[in-house]
Amino acid sequence: MNAPVLSNIKCGECPIRHRAVCSRCEGAELDILEKIKVYRSFKAGEQILWRGESMDFVASVVSGVATLGKTLEDGRTQMVGLLLPSDFIGRPGRDRVEFDVIAASDVTLCCFDRKPFENLLLVTPHLSERLVEIALDELDAARDWMLLLGRKTAREKIATFIDMLIRRSSLEGSTAQNDALTLPLSREEIANYLGLTLETVSRQLSALKSQGILQFKDRRSFEVLNPKALHDISGDDAPR
Repeated sequence: MNAPVLSNIKCGECPIRHRAVCSRCEGAELDILEKIKVYRSFKAGEQILWRGESMDFVASVVSGVATLGKTLEDGRTQMVGLLLPSDFIGRPGRDRVEFDVIAASDVTLCCFDRKPFENLLLVTPHLSERLVEIALDELDAARDWMLLLGRKTAREKIATFIDMLIRRSSLEGSTAQNDALTLPLSREEIANYLGLTLETVSRQLSALKSQGILQFKDRRSFEVLNPKALHDISGDDAPR
């Protein structure tokens, strides 16, 4: 991974400090992490990792959005996940990457050498417990996405996707009703992610706009004018 190294941010000042894999670490534990971490940045569109390549690090997303995808033998590609701030990349105990990881926007990662990180898991219960929580959250999200792809209509898929952006933005401290959100993907990428066509994505976003649920400032920036109506359209039975 050939990316410029950023000046390290102290763990206590990190914007994902209370959500990342290290969120429960204190004192001496943070001091150890400080010694094995390094920040790296990637430009939008840049490949972070190739499927199948050796992976000598694990990382937390500090800022930006990355995509997870796989390419079939005939060239067809499928996006299978998004990585947002505080999400974790890599699996301790595995030295190969299972997915292509691409920066959808400018991305900053907090990287840890894999071997020292794995050794730290053995002696730092707070770190290993938080990693298990993250893995279980990913499992729940994967099950939700199975439902979305298998059962939801195009309208419900778009509403669910935007509802997810609202929840994650709330974790980052913004209020979706008042603050502008940004689509992290192009409409073509959203179509790939949701298993829809580009035309369907554009049509459904336009419908949400005409119904007064969304208000777009440009093709990426928008506000949610009626979050309850949006959630109702998603088909989910209760707010997260």
